[in-house]
Amino acid sequence: MSASSREFAAWSLPAGLAPPEGPCGSARVGDVLLSWPQADPGWVRGMGEALRRSRDALRTRTARELAALAGEAGARFLDPADPLRARALALLPPTAGLSAEMAEAVLDGMARDWTGERLGRLLGAEFANPAALDGFVPGGLGLARAVGPRLCVQIVAGSVPGVGATALLRSLLVKGPTLVKPGRGDVVLPVLLADALRIVDPAVGDAVAVVYWPGGNEELEEAALAEADVVTAYGSDDAVQGLRAKTPVTTRFVAYHHRVSFGVVGREALEDAHRHRAASEVAGAVAFFDQRGCVSPQLVFVEEGGDASARDFARELAVAMEAVERHLPGGLLDREEASLRHQVRGTAELQAAAGMGVEIHDGGAAGWTVIYDPGQDFGAACVGRLVRVKPVADVLDLPRLISPLGRHLQTVAVAGCGARLERLAGALTEVGVSRVAGFDAAPFPAPWWHHDGQGPLRALVRWADLEPG
Repeated sequence: MSASSREFAAWSLPAGLAPPEGPCGSARVGDVLLSWPQADPGWVRGMGEALRRSRDALRTRTARELAALAGEAGARFLDPADPLRARALALLPPTAGLSAEMAEAVLDGMARDWTGERLGRLLGAEFANPAALDGFVPGGLGLARAVGPRLCVQIVAGSVPGVGATALLRSLLVKGPTLVKPGRGDVVLPVLLADALRIVDPAVGDAVAVVYWPGGNEELEEAALAEADVVTAYGSDDAVQGLRAKTPVTTRFVAYHHRVSFGVVGREALEDAHRHRAASEVAGAVAFFDQRGCVSPQLVFVEEGGDASARDFARELAVAMEAVERHLPGGLLDREEASLRHQVRGTAELQAAAGMGVEIHDGGAAGWTVIYDPGQDFGAACVGRLVRVKPVADVLDLPRLISPLGRHLQTVAVAGCGARLERLAGALTEVGVSRVAGFDAAPFPAPWWHHDGQGPLRALVRWADLEPG
């Protein structure tokens, strides 16, 4: 890897495993020259074999020791004096399409969960006795143990930086050698984390590999998937379905497909004393990741009957979006994202001109958009800080309204629901929602959250029993 912060080799390999011979593939992303190895299926299979051989180095450490080792590497991203953090902050804006301010906020939010303390808490939350990852422990009517994969292959979308690094740490904690294939927008952090792990403990570090290649290379995908005991796939429904079809039936497949998140503002948050704070928290949840995250609210329902109407709240939210823009500016959208945002804005303008009650607020060159829309349709999901505000007669009507999207629901961010919150959350989970949280907490779930309804570590292991004789 070049010492220049404007060149980046998008791979990190175990010692002794050289990249394929010949010129690398490359592309300019902003002002960064991104390069990757011109791999072939045989080289990918050899990488899988090398990673599986590294498993003994993981099995000789306890799960708690691995959490501490991984945390030592992860904590470097939080240290202002560490050159690893400086390199990450230099590379994230151009490669992930984020402003420098947003890149720093995203890195802080992600990396706080990569410390030894947080990873240890994740182990404790997932396993009543984390020593089950080290050997048999009392369980059920005898003894039981949790066995991690001989090789975990993680195919990660590039929409949000840091997801690939988190995926790598999850499989490492369950003693699974890991290959991460990140998307282009998420190449930096998993590569830098893998490099840092090799510095902390070379043997443990050599149990992970991160290799980027452009999407759509079915031969490389099939070669990687054929080597795995566990596959995790992040991406659109079509992308995940394609990977599932290529994965052997005997391989565990963990899918993190397309998800949709909403917000709801109850009438208690519309009181004069609380409305400004509520609007600020909603704006922050929408703005984080420039709305590319699966936890980013695409639409906010505002309860009628409060001190302010949903239309009034949309206007206050626009003011709050402008305030967020001043300290966390939005980044660059790619051509497809910009086109979709233009189409959504154009449709809203036509609806407003047609007297359909639609009202549009936008930040001009800043790019954010708030659309008040009293209609019943959800409209197209959109990135780039575009959010619709819709009135709802009662927050308890929300589960019925969003139930058609049940299989794609994830987070519902809430404010001002008072004593009705638990009842609302119960009804939301019945229709498919897997997480209900405050707007301020929505962008960064704790590492031990039930990711899309399942334990993120338990999804990677198989259990084995030793029955009494």
